[in-house]
Amino acid sequence: MEFIQQNILLVAVAVTSGVMLLASFIRRPGSGKSVTPTQATLLINREDALTIDVREPNEYAAGHLPDSRNIPAAKLAERIGELEKFKERALIVVCQSGARSASASAQLGKAGFTQVHNLEGGIAKWVEAGLPIKKGGKK
Repeated sequence: MEFIQQNILLVAVAVTSGVMLLASFIRRPGSGKSVTPTQATLLINREDALTIDVREPNEYAAGHLPDSRNIPAAKLAERIGELEKFKERALIVVCQSGARSASASAQLGKAGFTQVHNLEGGIAKWVEAGLPIKKGGKK
């Protein structure tokens, strides 16, 4: 008890980091499966996976996966109907780093989409892996 009183800041940091780590593990199962850029490429080529880019239109225009659809995360709930016919198809959800797409993947899973995959590391990892991107356009 004396240690805690003398090191309250240290204890607070330890507890906070522990809670954040636990929260990331709890959130992860609902966000769909994470796939690496290589695994995503296989899904696209072998299973005709559809890629959904949940970044804002200006981010999408700056560079996106070829043939991806842009549905910003903030508008996913109102535009989810556009994806209804793909409920049984493999979907790969993409954002800049993987955070927004994890949330969008969870939202799609709750809406009944059965094969939702989150691109691990987002477009940043895709580019880092040397995979192609397309610039400009709306889709």
